[in-house]
Amino acid sequence: MEKNTKDSERWVYRSGAIAAFIAVIFFRRNLSAEFAAFNGFGLFVVPAQTPVSAAEWFALLQTEPITGLILLNFFDVVNYLLVGVLFVALFFALRREQPALAPTALALAGAGILICLISNQALSMLSLGNHYAAAGTDAQRAALLIAGEARLAIDNPGRVPSGAGALAALLLVTLAILLFALAMLRSPQFGKAAAWVGLLSAGLQLLYFPLLLLAPNWVTLPFVLSAPFRVAWYVLAALRLLRISKRNLTTD
Repeated sequence: MEKNTKDSERWVYRSGAIAAFIAVIFFRRNLSAEFAAFNGFGLFVVPAQTPVSAAEWFALLQTEPITGLILLNFFDVVNYLLVGVLFVALFFALRREQPALAPTALALAGAGILICLISNQALSMLSLGNHYAAAGTDAQRAALLIAGEARLAIDNPGRVPSGAGALAALLLVTLAILLFALAMLRSPQFGKAAAWVGLLSAGLQLLYFPLLLLAPNWVTLPFVLSAPFRVAWYVLAALRLLRISKRNLTTD
C-alpha cells in the first residue's frame, strides 16, 4: 500500500513538473496580440482588424476557427488548466509541512480556474457561431447575435483582463501563487530562490488591481514586470518537483 502511495505521488509530482514546463509557452495574457502582430506566424490567416461585433466574430470562427479561438484568448484556459496541475503537485508536496497554507492556496486556485472556464467566451462563441451558420430564419440569427453580444460583454477580448470573471480568476490564481510561494519559503524541500521568485511574480502581478482603479493607462506594466519571474517560477518549481519525485524513488 505504501509503495502504491509513493508511486502515485511521484506521478503527481512529475505531471506537475511537465505541466509547468508546458505552461511556460502559454503563460502570456497577450498571446493573442502577439499572434495578430506576427500575422499568425505565417501558419494562419489573421484579419487586418480584430473583430468587434458578434457577427464579425461568427464570420471569423466559421472561416478561421483556430485564429478566432486564439484571438478570443482561448489559451488563457489552457494556461490555467496547466497551472492547475502544477498547483495540485505543489499541494501534495507541501500539504504535510504547511497544513494551512497549502489547502488554502489550492482552494483559491481551484476557484480561479473554475471562474476562468466559465467566463472565457471562446468555446461558447464558437458554438454560437456554428448555430448561427446553421440557423434557418432571420429570427434565429437575430437571437444568436444577441446571445453573442452578451457573451462578448462579459470580457472584451484584449491584451489585459477586463470582465468580472477574468479579473476574479486572475486575482484568485495570483493569490494562490503568493500562498504557495510562502509555503515553499517555509519548506526545506524547495529552495529559497524558487520561493522568492514566486513571491516577486505574484506581488508584481497584484499591482494590476490598484493600477486598474488609479492609473488605468499603466495596467499593462504589472504583466510586463511579472512575466519573467512567472516563467522562472514555473521552471524552478518544476525542477524542484522532479527532484522530490526522484528523492521519493531512492527512499523506496
